Amino acid sequence: MRRLAALAALLLIGASPVREVDGARLLADDPAPLLSAYGLFADAAGRVPASGVVRYTLNTPLFSDYAEKFRYVWMPAGAPARYTAKGALEFPVGTTIIKNFAYPADFRTPDKDVRIIETRLLVRRTDGWVPLSYVWNEGQTDAVLKRAGVRVPVSFIDAKGTPVALDYAVPNVNQCKQCHQADGAVVPIGPTAGNLNGGLDGHGESQLTTWAASERLAGLPANPPKLARWDDAALPVADRARAYLDVNCGHCHSRAGFASNSGLYLQADEPDPAHQGINKRPVAAGRGSGGLMFAIAPGNPEASILLHRMQSNEPGVMMPQFGRTVAHDEGVALVKAYIAGMPVTRESAPGP
Repeated sequence: MRRLAALAALLLIGASPVREVDGARLLADDPAPLLSAYGLFADAAGRVPASGVVRYTLNTPLFSDYAEKFRYVWMPAGAPARYTAKGALEFPVGTTIIKNFAYPADFRTPDKDVRIIETRLLVRRTDGWVPLSYVWNEGQTDAVLKRAGVRVPVSFIDAKGTPVALDYAVPNVNQCKQCHQADGAVVPIGPTAGNLNGGLDGHGESQLTTWAASERLAGLPANPPKLARWDDAALPVADRARAYLDVNCGHCHSRAGFASNSGLYLQADEPDPAHQGINKRPVAAGRGSGGLMFAIAPGNPEASILLHRMQSNEPGVMMPQFGRTVAHDEGVALVKAYIAGMPVTRESAPGP
């Protein structure tokens, strides 16, 4: 979180003159071919948010091939979001959720040579949310609409000093809609009350409180829920792992999501152990199960389908199936520790 805060602060240095967001253009039926047409950023390089565009961070973010993400939201003046206990906040028509995906050349110096790969928008129009993906040019001067998705070669040095090369996948429209689906409608995933209930970059007053104080949020109760930070070692492993699974898997694995028929529901507040995956057999056996019997075999990570699919990079086996091309080693380690710490049951005990 400190690294992202430092980089975000650096990106704000030398801000351009104030620029107003073009709310009418965002609501137009035909998306703009260039990101710059909306006026969401005050500079050509997408580093400085325009007037009224607010940066926010999440307690636990979605993993996307180790990309750094810079999140912003714009809402029409005088039209606040409304608090909801479950799911994303209820945002007004015209709201645009903005997310830059970027890589520094070297993660050991994350504030240098930062390249934005794409900017994703989720625009709330009168008939619902519309996802749009814009891919930045080599000169980092503008981004072009890509409805069909595209692969972008990316190379960097990771935090351990290891060179990494991957094909970053910009999703197509149907992939966006599948992950953002709830009861057949497109909805935001990240900005829930629980995930926003923490300080910006993990410090200071809750963002829910600051949004309410600035009249960007209405209906905030006294004690809103709080999703655990997945990387906070001071918190219980189970809370962290369930937050991680909620954000990375729960949007599909929910009663309203694309994978509702699986019976595996991975929201952090799911009360039923079987729906959490504990000693749960898959509804359909296939190569995705790896020949294993249970989604989560308590005390036995190596026998757990959930972990097997998180570790895989094979199409048709890997989960999540979109949004990554490499496994998240740190997330895998967290979920492995979570399963290993569960009491072994008769069903999950290793065979002789």
